[in-house]
Amino acid sequence: MTVPFTGGCACGAVRYECTAEPFMALNCHCRDCQRASGSAYASGVFVSADALRFTKGAPKYYASVSDRGTGVERGFCAECGSPLVAGQAAQPFIIIHAASLDEAGQHRPTMDIFTSSAQPWDHMDPALPKHARRIGE
Repeated sequence: MTVPFTGGCACGAVRYECTAEPFMALNCHCRDCQRASGSAYASGVFVSADALRFTKGAPKYYASVSDRGTGVERGFCAECGSPLVAGQAAQPFIIIHAASLDEAGQHRPTMDIFTSSAQPWDHMDPALPKHARRIGE
């Protein structure tokens, strides 16, 4: 990805800029990501939390407990509902929803995770490595 990169919500109320190269890019098929994205999976890029700053507006956050029992906060635009970011307070990274990137075509997922929760109608890229749960499981 070209750094810095930018993105935001569908209505333009929330904008962000990231000044660091993503260290991971993947498709997550867990039920939490399915619900949050409204689709078969959520595709995201992982970046250092301190490399991301909101340049216009701010996301509204929804806190939940994942299937694994850990707390997750998902940030979305309060005006249009676009999913923007997700993360866990205990982690030094944040996940940016790939669809919110201005240049979403630069996103290149490198794996599929939580494929044990994938929907039967989801057609995953056979070239990507698959993990039934988290990476390494």
